[in-house]
Amino acid sequence: MMGVVGRLGKVLGPKGLMPNPKAGTVTMDVTKAVNDIKAGKIEYRLDKSNIIHCPIGKASFTEEQLADNLGALMDAIVKAKPSTLKGQYLRSMTLATTMGPGVRVSTAKY
Repeated sequence: MMGVVGRLGKVLGPKGLMPNPKAGTVTMDVTKAVNDIKAGKIEYRLDKSNIIHCPIGKASFTEEQLADNLGALMDAIVKAKPSTLKGQYLRSMTLATTMGPGVRVSTAKY
């Protein structure tokens, strides 16, 4: 199927919507992929300046759900830290709504 979808690369690529086998969006087992996403699979990507953009919830979520999601995301990011890297891993963290102002969060805990 990648040969067929490859023709759409000029349109999907710049938007970041191109399927990728590494991200798990190209698979023969579609039901497993859908169930993983519904179960809350964490996926985050870095942009060109090494900034992570990742949604952690919706407006309908409770404060506890948002806190749990943020904790799970931060655990995944800290786990991905290379063992050879020394010093401070996270420089700064800002939480924001889609079109709202950002709120700085302390990274001392992580």
